[in-house]
Amino acid sequence: MPVDLGALLEPSRTALLLMECQEGIIGEGGTLSALADAVRRHGTIAQIGRVLAAARKKQIPVFHCQMARRPDGGGAMANCLLLAATRKSERPLLAGSPQQAAVKALAPVDGEWVVTRFHGVTPFHGTELDQLLRNLGIRTVVAVGVSVNVGILGLTIEAVNAGYQVVIPREAVAGTPDEYVAAVMEHTLRLLAMLAPVDRVVGVWS
Repeated sequence: MPVDLGALLEPSRTALLLMECQEGIIGEGGTLSALADAVRRHGTIAQIGRVLAAARKKQIPVFHCQMARRPDGGGAMANCLLLAATRKSERPLLAGSPQQAAVKALAPVDGEWVVTRFHGVTPFHGTELDQLLRNLGIRTVVAVGVSVNVGILGLTIEAVNAGYQVVIPREAVAGTPDEYVAAVMEHTLRLLAMLAPVDRVVGVWS
């Protein structure tokens, strides 16, 4: 049965989640250089910006899901290769620093939510995200940002486990390498979320 994207993206029941759209991750100061390169190569920030602008016009709740670190590293464990790499960075994502901030083109505006975690790899872990979404009556989350490798995949799995439906605007997410991203989209994410072109998502909200 075809899915009704318009019903799925009904503004009163939908939230937009921006995953790690931060200067130190996908901006000019990105420490994960291969990922930042992929974002630039595919124009991902501009595509996220299109989805964000459309959501704002419809007054859809926007959540900026960010990662941060304390100067002393307190509360964060390097219990996997990815977290160990970010912990050893010469430009860590210290809370309130330029590196930790959202990239300028996608910066939060008044009324939007900033949900910050100090440990883990997904925004539902150890934050109030789920409770906030439920309190707002949200049933569908639209996931944009990075990375398809870990963050977007983890967000999607946790959202589905929590009972939400997930929509992923295809050009508004990125990962590396390209062939791996294509494989994850085909063999995993399409089984868990509705994949739609950015044009379709923006079209529904316009």
